[in-house]
Amino acid sequence: MVYYHLSVLATSAKLLRYQGDSLYVINHKSKTPLYLQLYTQMKKDIMENFIAEDKLPSIRKIASLYNLSKNTVESAYSQLVVEGYIDSNYKSAYTVTDTVFSNFATTSTIDANVPTIKEEYLYDFFPARLSKDSFPLKLWKRLFVKAVDETLDFGAYPDGQGEFGLRVEIAKYINESRGVKCHANQIIVSNGLGDSLGLVAKILKNKHNTIAMEHPGYSTTTEVFDSYSYKIDKISVDENGINLDVLDKSNAKLVYTTPSHQYPTGVIMPISNRMKLLKWAQDKDALIIEDDYDSELSYENRPIPALQGLDSKDRVIYLGTFSKFLSASLRVGYMVLPNHLMAKYKTLFNATTASVSITTQNTLKLFMSEGHWESHLRKIRTINRKKHNLMKKMLQDKLGSSMKIESQGAGLAILINPNVNFDWEKLKSEAKQQKLKIYFAKEKAGGEWQAIRMGFGGFEEDEIEKAIEAFSKVWHQCLMGPIPSSEKAV
Repeated sequence: MVYYHLSVLATSAKLLRYQGDSLYVINHKSKTPLYLQLYTQMKKDIMENFIAEDKLPSIRKIASLYNLSKNTVESAYSQLVVEGYIDSNYKSAYTVTDTVFSNFATTSTIDANVPTIKEEYLYDFFPARLSKDSFPLKLWKRLFVKAVDETLDFGAYPDGQGEFGLRVEIAKYINESRGVKCHANQIIVSNGLGDSLGLVAKILKNKHNTIAMEHPGYSTTTEVFDSYSYKIDKISVDENGINLDVLDKSNAKLVYTTPSHQYPTGVIMPISNRMKLLKWAQDKDALIIEDDYDSELSYENRPIPALQGLDSKDRVIYLGTFSKFLSASLRVGYMVLPNHLMAKYKTLFNATTASVSITTQNTLKLFMSEGHWESHLRKIRTINRKKHNLMKKMLQDKLGSSMKIESQGAGLAILINPNVNFDWEKLKSEAKQQKLKIYFAKEKAGGEWQAIRMGFGGFEEDEIEKAIEAFSKVWHQCLMGPIPSSEKAV
């Protein structure tokens, strides 16, 4: 590592203006390119210590003093020229431009006392994640190498709708597993639910200015449509899902719903209401956005077939994701558009703008086409069924009748509430003190409906008992009334 005081570089009294023992530090062992190290420090020096027309040391002098090649120094100076910090005058020295850098803040406004290290928790009950070991990393790496071969054209633009081979595999899967009726040309690969919702909001904006949404419901959906200036009609949820009588009184001709596992209450829309909802859409010339976000993770019953499969009038826009079953980090979602909306989609969106990298898409295509997806799904369902059942048992054993379960039997979390008067603020503070990360439904459900979202998917199975043991100690400190002896935990 080489250190030099700036004063060593001075060729005139006005060359460098600095305070204290300023210096450049060039670390020849660093992974950061040498020219970039030099450029970064010289830029800072110019902004803080130079004035217009000051001359910089010659390339030869910098190269000699810092044991650098002339090409390295030239690259640093060239970058400074391109960005407008210095001028290059033919047959004369590099000089500082006349930009008044003192007009701009050059010091950080970040509070140095605020810790920058990520806070660590003993147990994190995140309600929508899988454990690290559940991802088939070795297989994925092998398929990735296979996907990135000479047949992949990196010189061409990707298909903005999604790679056709992947769309074919998605269509096969949802046709067979979810009862969705579609072909590959109706499928659009997206960068997750938010991306899908944004596409839908833009496609429908000219025809619809109001959207009906379940309440309580998923706040991200509200945020997306609100950002496109839609009016939001909140429709209450009962034991059968979205309240169809209230929906019928709304002026909305567009509705967002989670019929197979309502978020966050967990209720399932029965077949009779599904048929009524489709009839409503037909009568009102309306559209339904069906979010099928975690339908495959059902532990007590067979997964409920998709509402879209019952639709014979092209009234349902179907949204799906791989986040709950494969990986949230890959950010792969998809939607199925009714045929009559495909022309609108192709008019609005650039056919070469892909939301998901071509390498990820092609790897996922192989993962599905070679049969790994089905076996992985069975594995994930089995693993998380065990975790779900263990957490449910531990909650019942440790919290007893002081707790009621609001939602269970599917997804990656069990939602609970106290059965007695409860100090919610104390729960938050005590949990933080004991390094437990807990999550609340109110944060993602429109700010009114409350429950504690006890995620189990991110834990290894042998962690759950200890995690609930630690949580139960905090829970019992927050009870403010007698535990009802006649009531049993659900």
